[in-house]
Amino acid sequence: MSEFPETIPRMRASLLASAVLASALLLPASPALPASPAGTCSGVPSDFDGDSRADLAAAAPYATVGGHARAGSVTVLYGAHAEKRLTQDSPGVPGEAETGDAFGSALAAGDFDGDHCADLAVGVSEEDRSRPGADGDGAVQLFHGSADGLRAGKMIDAGDLGGRRGPDRFGAALAAADLDGDGDDELVIGVPGLGGGGVGLYGLRGRGPRIIGQDGGWVGQSAKETDQFGAVLAVGDFDGDGRDEIAVGAPADTISKRNGQGSVTVLDVHRRRATLLTQDSPGIAGLGEPWDSFGAALATGDFNADGRDDLAIGVPGEGLTDDQRAMDYGDGTVDVVYGSRAGLRTATSQAWSQRSLKGEPRYFDRFGAALAAGDLNGDGDDELIVGAPGENAVQVLAGSRSGGLTRRNNVLITGRGGDFGAALATVPDRGLVVAAPGDGRLTLLRGDTRKGAYPGVRPAAARTFATAAGDALFGYALTGASSAR
Repeated sequence: MSEFPETIPRMRASLLASAVLASALLLPASPALPASPAGTCSGVPSDFDGDSRADLAAAAPYATVGGHARAGSVTVLYGAHAEKRLTQDSPGVPGEAETGDAFGSALAAGDFDGDHCADLAVGVSEEDRSRPGADGDGAVQLFHGSADGLRAGKMIDAGDLGGRRGPDRFGAALAAADLDGDGDDELVIGVPGLGGGGVGLYGLRGRGPRIIGQDGGWVGQSAKETDQFGAVLAVGDFDGDGRDEIAVGAPADTISKRNGQGSVTVLDVHRRRATLLTQDSPGIAGLGEPWDSFGAALATGDFNADGRDDLAIGVPGEGLTDDQRAMDYGDGTVDVVYGSRAGLRTATSQAWSQRSLKGEPRYFDRFGAALAAGDLNGDGDDELIVGAPGENAVQVLAGSRSGGLTRRNNVLITGRGGDFGAALATVPDRGLVVAAPGDGRLTLLRGDTRKGAYPGVRPAAARTFATAAGDALFGYALTGASSAR
C-alpha cells in the first residue's frame, strides 16, 4: 500500500521559504513565561530553544533536497526566532538525503534525554529501499533541544531495538510517552510493515530495547501483512496512575473477514496488558464494516477535566449517506472513549459525525481523517479538533466538566483546497494550526480565552502564516500538544 494519501499528488518541487516568520505564531493575549537563562531549558512542551515559548515543526516529506526528489525536510518555526530547515544533509546528521527517503514522514516532540529541553524525533520511513517501489527499512533521526535550538543527534533503526532490519517502514508513526512515570519521555515508534505491524520502544529504563509485535507475547492478536498495526500512534494516561499507555491504530485490520474494518489496541506496557477496541466493542456506536478504517487517526486529551486522558478515534471510511460505495473515502465519524480509574471505558463513549454537528456529511468528506486536542479556550478542559480534508474543513467541539465533549457552540471552519484539515496541531498559548499539505500552507487560528463550553477559536481569525511549494507536502506532519507531553 502507498505510504502517503492517494488524494495528494506525487511531489516534484523543493520546499520554498515560509511566507511569514514564526513570530506570527505568538499570541499577545497570552503572555509568555520568563525566558530561560542561557544554557538551561524551560520544560515547556515543544520548546526546542529554551525561550519558554512552544515551537512548531512542520514536515515536508516530498521536498527535493540536493536534487533528490522526495528526500524530505522539516521546517522548525521557533516561537521568537527565524525558522530553520532540517534535512539529512544538515550538519551533524548521519547519512545523506536520497531520493524517496521521505524524511519527515512522522514527527514527535518530547524530552527524551531528561534535560527539560524539548527534543524532536523525525521519521524517515522510506530510508534504505531494497528496490524501486519497495517499502523502506526506515529509521528515526533524533534532534536534541538546547538554548541554541535543535542539534542533530543519533539516527536509530530496528537494530537499535534488538530487531532485524527489513522493509518494515520503521518510523512511519511516532509519539512521546512517559511509560514508566519517571518524568522523562520515551520514544514510541510505529513499524507497520513488520508482519502485521509492531511498536518499538526506545529509552525505557530498566527494560531492554524492543519491538512489540501485533501477534507476539502478551498482545496475542492474529496478524496479517496488510493490517498496518502501528501506522498510527497516540499516548495518554487513561487510568491516572502517572504512567502513559499507548493507543495503536491498525486502520487496515481485518476482523471477522471484514477487510479494512480497522482496530485500536491500547498497550499498558507496565502491566503488560493489551486491550482491543473496534466498532464491535460493547458501548462503541456503529458496526464494524469493510473499509471503515477505524483507528486511521487518534488523539488524546482530557475532555472532561477529570485528570485522566480520553481517546478520540477517527473512522474516516464510515459511510453515512446513500451514495457510499465500497472502498470510497467515506463520510466519516469519530468515536470518543473516556478514561477512568480502570482505564478507558467504552460504556461512556460518544460518537460524532456531521449529522449531529454543523456541516453536511458527504461520502468523500473523510471526517475524522485527522484529529488533535488541546485547551483552546483556557478553561482547563480540552477541545477536540476534527479534520475533514475531503470537505477542506475542520470541526471544533468544546470540552466541558459536565459530560465531556458537547455539540454546544461547535464550529465548522472551512479553508481553501489542498486537503485543508489533513493535519492538525494545537500549540500551547498560540492556538490551532491547520495544514493543507496539497497546497503547502499552514493556517493559524489563535486561541480565545473564554471559560465554558466554547471551542476557543473563531473562523474569522484564521490567517495563513507559512507557505511552501505544494508538491513538497509541507504540513504532512506537525508537532503540537497532541504529540508532546
